[in-house]
Amino acid sequence: MFVPGLIERKRDGGSLTAGEWRGLLAAFHAGQVPEYQISALLMACFFHGLTREELPGLLDGMMGQGGRLDFAGLGRPVVDKHSTGGVGDKVSLILAPLVAACDVAVPMMSGRGLGHTGGTLDKLESIPGFDTQLTLEATLAQVRRIGCAMIGQTPDIAPVDKRLYALRDVTATVECIPLIAASIMSKKLSEGLDGLVLDVKMGSGAFITDPAKSRELAETMITLGTDRGCPTVALLTAMDRPLGRACGNALEVEECINALKGQGPEDLMVVTMAEGVEMLMLAGRKDRAAARKELDAALTDGRAARKFQEIIEAQGGNPAVVDDPAILPTAQVVDVFKAPRSGTVLEVAPRPIGRCIVQMGGGRRTVDDVVDPTVGLVITARPGQKVSRGEPLASIYARDEAGLALAFRTLTEAVRIGDGVASPLPLIAERLTATGAETLA
Repeated sequence: MFVPGLIERKRDGGSLTAGEWRGLLAAFHAGQVPEYQISALLMACFFHGLTREELPGLLDGMMGQGGRLDFAGLGRPVVDKHSTGGVGDKVSLILAPLVAACDVAVPMMSGRGLGHTGGTLDKLESIPGFDTQLTLEATLAQVRRIGCAMIGQTPDIAPVDKRLYALRDVTATVECIPLIAASIMSKKLSEGLDGLVLDVKMGSGAFITDPAKSRELAETMITLGTDRGCPTVALLTAMDRPLGRACGNALEVEECINALKGQGPEDLMVVTMAEGVEMLMLAGRKDRAAARKELDAALTDGRAARKFQEIIEAQGGNPAVVDDPAILPTAQVVDVFKAPRSGTVLEVAPRPIGRCIVQMGGGRRTVDDVVDPTVGLVITARPGQKVSRGEPLASIYARDEAGLALAFRTLTEAVRIGDGVASPLPLIAERLTATGAETLA
């Protein structure tokens, strides 16, 4: 295989065959192709994209040489969910135990915080003792036993994807729709799923801020899933403001515990329940209204909260945290941000809020950074809300005075108050499937 020729062809706007992608990535995994050549090819893909004919080969190459979960004989459907990420996006922590409480197997594989967005694994690890690094064998056994596991990508799952992502992260080639789609789906399709729900974010706080490109990403992932026999549904949801109130790892876990007890913020529950209905429909339910009632019942009778306790205990954490969230680690410095003037909240900008939490210690700026689970913001201000000068709009949780000062500066800029009219994006704009799109807003 003459790799410079493949790079040259892609550089000049051509395409590789599916077989060339499979062979190239197999050789890369075997150490026969250097990282600098793969990096050059990734940059060519960033500028020219990939054809529909190329994507299957890329996907096979990412999934090749890796293991897969096999739920044969499980006796219940296996469904998962993936979000493209955002600020305050804690849906997975509620959704996994909720759907598992409805007798659907949920082998939820998630990631860590990236850039300004939070990560499900970092949130879970704020629960004392919680272990997200299960082996494939342990994951399979746990799902068979209690119906759910909440894990990170193991070394056995899509190992080539993990290496490619590391290269994309340091070569400014992350934001390439076909590469994003293949990366996500290489992991999800390795889970042996009967169905997949995608939460694709739109707006200023999403990784992809252009709604048209968000839609393109959703459609690409739906195609990859459908072509591999995994029915896939996508919801396009808003990320032009934080989802829910809590932003920050332990704070978000506490909000999720409250949500599992029926006390979640309205916007968070709207998105969670919509995705839960989609998961149940993929699991074989025939009626959407009945599926919603099934989810409501699992919250009301306590099954969802108890399932979360089961998951926590199975993965080494302290299940008592569900009954007493005060067990979660707490911040050293707490203060309140108040409205600097009266008027209407025109915007609560998620991107600067997410960056602020990272700088406060709640995320990583380098791979070696240790995350402080205690820091974050609980923001009650909502676009369109009328506020008075001096009214509390957010609580700040910091580890020192410098973090507190940063949070005050950020909130002063991110929470924009004026005399106009707020125009937030619809919370759920569209539902996409392999057969078309349905406008929900």
